[in-house]
Amino acid sequence: MTPLDDAKRLNSPPLQGRGRRWGLSANAIASVQGHAAAMRRDPTEPEKRLWSHLSRSQLDGFKFRRQAAIGSRTADFLCPQHRLVVEIDGHTHLDPAMDAQRDSELAALGYRTIRYTNTDVMQNVEGALQHLQSELRASPMWQTPHPNPSPEGKGLER
Repeated sequence: MTPLDDAKRLNSPPLQGRGRRWGLSANAIASVQGHAAAMRRDPTEPEKRLWSHLSRSQLDGFKFRRQAAIGSRTADFLCPQHRLVVEIDGHTHLDPAMDAQRDSELAALGYRTIRYTNTDVMQNVEGALQHLQSELRASPMWQTPHPNPSPEGKGLER
């Protein structure tokens, strides 16, 4: 039995230093990851369309993940470098209060959320991409140096 299997059996958090989801039990982590995997297997049409432009670092070299587990939530798209979540709102996002609660939970974890509607993506994907690109470029992480510069200090010279 692996340590993760044992943690699931005991319904306890995994060992410290394993993963980013502090405070969640191993069963909760497995549940969120299973939900994210199911969502990756069956994306909506707007998600497919946007992913075709975001995958393989096509948007100015920014890397994205789709259906990424963040804490107890699953983000449609995540740019981990800029801690930016992109949500595609369709028929499952009918309650603005729930979306605001979700956004505040993600903000408490240090993530910023941008939302597009299904219509935005299906009828004006280029406009959505331009907006997303400008948001990423305006992100503070874009302007700050790498937290671990090269030992010689050469990587930060301009």
